[in-house]
Amino acid sequence: MVPPELPEPALGINFARDGMQEKDWLSLVAVHSYSWLLAVAFYFGARFGFGTNERNTFYTYFQDPKVYAPPQQVENSSLMETYQTLRLSIVFFLLHSLTSSSSLSTKNITTDENALLALKARITHDPDTWLAKNWSTSTSVCNWIGVTCGVRHHRVTALNISNLDLTGTIPPQLGNISFLALLAINDNNFYGSLPYELARLRRLKYINFSYNQLSGNVPSPIFNISSLQELSLKHNRFSSMVNVSGGGPNLMSLDLSENSLEGELPSFILECKQLQFLNLSSNNFKGGIPKEIGNLTKLKTLSIGVNKLEGEIPQELGNLVELERLSLLDNVLLTGQIPSLLFNISSLWKIDLTNNSLTGDLPHNMCSHHHHPSMLQVLQLSLNQLTGTIPYNLGQCRELTIVSLSYNQFRGRIPRDIGNLTMVKVLYIGGNNLIGRYL
Repeated sequence: MVPPELPEPALGINFARDGMQEKDWLSLVAVHSYSWLLAVAFYFGARFGFGTNERNTFYTYFQDPKVYAPPQQVENSSLMETYQTLRLSIVFFLLHSLTSSSSLSTKNITTDENALLALKARITHDPDTWLAKNWSTSTSVCNWIGVTCGVRHHRVTALNISNLDLTGTIPPQLGNISFLALLAINDNNFYGSLPYELARLRRLKYINFSYNQLSGNVPSPIFNISSLQELSLKHNRFSSMVNVSGGGPNLMSLDLSENSLEGELPSFILECKQLQFLNLSSNNFKGGIPKEIGNLTKLKTLSIGVNKLEGEIPQELGNLVELERLSLLDNVLLTGQIPSLLFNISSLWKIDLTNNSLTGDLPHNMCSHHHHPSMLQVLQLSLNQLTGTIPYNLGQCRELTIVSLSYNQFRGRIPRDIGNLTMVKVLYIGGNNLIGRYL
């Protein structure tokens, strides 16, 4: 059956002959017939996806102006033969592409099916028998639970088997599902290592393996998938990332929290200029916070708490003008002052620096912004070594709901303006050297 969207061949084949010389009529038929062949080639190129070699060959023919030359414009007989050869080449190329694309499509959907069956064979616990009953060769793989196929190529484009309480390991054959764009197996009990073959999935945009029991090394090539936008490996047992050479140019969200990752903060994240969400908390990272993080100006969430980081908080974090949440809690070796520029970030609504070794005074204008009101809702600075007095204009941070300044070395009186914080639900200021009721 001819697809309805296939270009119609009527133009050029049904030209009226009345009043036309035979050679002129043949020229029009020739030119428009080849134009139709090119249109058909475009259609099948989009429908099945020509490979790199096929595209190069096709466009080489397509861009040659001699292909479109009417016969009467060709004077040299040898040139005429060459042009006819080019035109015939397009025809043969088209026929070959149609045949190979059709067979390739069939082969690849079978490859997808085999990869998913390999995954099914690795499942050792399926309490609700979702996969055992549903993933059967008697039905199309595109109808299997958790499987989505693309309309265009009839290939598996998404695999989402999250929250099924499955137990098992991940087979390397998943790396053969070449059109896969989403891979989600989060909230299960998968264990073992991640296969390096997953890095072959060059169309992947979303990976979510969070809340499993995966362990070992995180395959470094995964971070180099250029199409990857979101990667979550949260709450597993990964221990290391080895030889990560660079970060994906389109990576916007990276969550490696709640693992056992060691060493310094991975340097590849500094190349991820599109990064908006970064969570490396609850690992065993050590060393300093690189000042180059301040170049990731699209960051909205920076969470690197509950590690073993040391040194000072870089002033460059003040360059993160779109930052909304900052969490550096429980890095007891973090020292120095809190960069005052942080309080100038208009979008920042949460600061959590609890349980570090930070010193110095808080800026008294931390809630006074000339161009915008403070959006700060959560201010958690307890269990540090902060000194001075509680900022007298703290009451101007009208959006505050949680204020935790306890167990520092604040002195003096409690500012009267704190009474203006009508939205506060939690207020901790004990464990300091405060006197009196208020100023």
